[in-house]
Amino acid sequence: MDTIGVYLFTGFMDSGKTTLIKETLVENGFEIESKNLIVVCEDGDEEYDEEKLKTMNTSVVFVENKEDFTKDFMDKCVREYRPDNIFIEYNGTWEVADFAEEVLPESCELVQVLTTVDATTFDNYLTNMRTMMMEQLFLSDVVIFNRSDENTPKIKFRTAVKTNNRRAQIVYERKDGTIDETPEPLPYDMSKDFLEITDMDYGVWFIDAQENPKKYDGKTVKFLALVYNPDKMKKGVFVPGRFAMTCCIEDVQFIGFKAKYDKSKEIPHKSWIWVTAEMKTEFAMEYKGKGPVLYVKEIEKAEKPEDELVYFN
Repeated sequence: MDTIGVYLFTGFMDSGKTTLIKETLVENGFEIESKNLIVVCEDGDEEYDEEKLKTMNTSVVFVENKEDFTKDFMDKCVREYRPDNIFIEYNGTWEVADFAEEVLPESCELVQVLTTVDATTFDNYLTNMRTMMMEQLFLSDVVIFNRSDENTPKIKFRTAVKTNNRRAQIVYERKDGTIDETPEPLPYDMSKDFLEITDMDYGVWFIDAQENPKKYDGKTVKFLALVYNPDKMKKGVFVPGRFAMTCCIEDVQFIGFKAKYDKSKEIPHKSWIWVTAEMKTEFAMEYKGKGPVLYVKEIEKAEKPEDELVYFN
């Protein structure tokens, strides 16, 4: 038997998982020549029309308890239904981290993880259920913010995702189902060759530069930074950055750039500096691929700011 492709749909209840699975089946032509199985781990408001799905060569099975969702269960499903593809509507309260190892049999391969998020409740989840929310986002290949509108804080939402999962693709879907491809405005003028990044703009700049590094090729930037310069780093390399808070104090983390500077070892670890550097896109092990690398032109000593944190709100 050929390897069975598994598509995992995560997100909290009523975030749009069922609707997305239905759309995926139809829009991507899975029902035309493939035999499909939907495994439902959560009973939401939206339901599947099992009779209609049969006409699309698709079956549905249900799992109520996490302890029943095992490799043995999946093996039984594979033997009984012999699917070419499996779509799993995962329970939003179940941990996702060990899904592939604990649940998928050898006959199955995880192809893609898609997470649906209700844009109208995302702030509330970040505040009250941050750990569960971040775990879902960390593993996602695609994050879909549905029920978006002109008031959706795209920069804040994208930052929350990208600080935890740089590779995730983000999609904003309006209430009518159309995709919002309106570019997010940046707080600085990209037509200029020199960008002075303020504390208020640092978080937005960091995320945008990580996601679109080529856009910044050749730009010279100046910003206030805290130095990360441990002994284990290569000579001539250090990381200037800031501690940033996405939504709450538990969410604080250091975000910085790989920087090249001949005199890097002369800069004290955890010191404050003004950095002026040219940005280039290069392969870097730190990024596990291509990303923005700073070629430092000038370093100036700086005073510790009154507020050491930068924010994304």
